[in-house]
Amino acid sequence: MNKGELIESVAKTTGESKRVVGDVVDEVVVQIQKQVKKGEKVTLPGFGTFSRRQRAARTARNPQTGEAIKVRASKVPGFKPGTGFKSYVSGTRKK
Repeated sequence: MNKGELIESVAKTTGESKRVVGDVVDEVVVQIQKQVKKGEKVTLPGFGTFSRRQRAARTARNPQTGEAIKVRASKVPGFKPGTGFKSYVSGTRKK
């Protein structure tokens, strides 16, 4: 499912226009990104938690030459699925 299909599905379920649902989806994504960038966690109970994770500096290898390459430390987004989401996907919980 892509973003357009998600918007269409939610619009059909809620009875709202695709335009309104699209704007809401866009703003939800923007707000999650802003909070995670600041280092805040965004928790959606039953779904999961978005957070910022720190990757340590490390040495990697160029697969073509085998040469060692230094990779800088970085901050990356992370997602931890909630218990409700995991059990729904595994089939132990119905909707």
